[in-house]
Amino acid sequence: MALSLRSVIPVWVAAALGAAAVLLIAPSSALVWVPVVMAALVLLTFAIQLSLARKEGLVERMVASLSGALGILVVATLIAWLVGGATVGG
Repeated sequence: MALSLRSVIPVWVAAALGAAAVLLIAPSSALVWVPVVMAALVLLTFAIQLSLARKEGLVERMVASLSGALGILVVATLIAWLVGGATVGG
């Protein structure tokens, strides 16, 4: 379990940093940039998980990474929508 968390938590941290960057830099066009952040997180997840020598639990680690990242980005999107009135295209 420790190896699983060590490979999942960096993606969650990157999701939080990406969400914070979107909310600070472009809150009005968050609906455009949040999917870009998610795409980068998918690539980061693949890079981290494929760099591990352990095959067992690959799918579970990827699901944990991406579902946590999606949850973080959903919360960020709701915050942008409630606070700033996020729109597509800014």
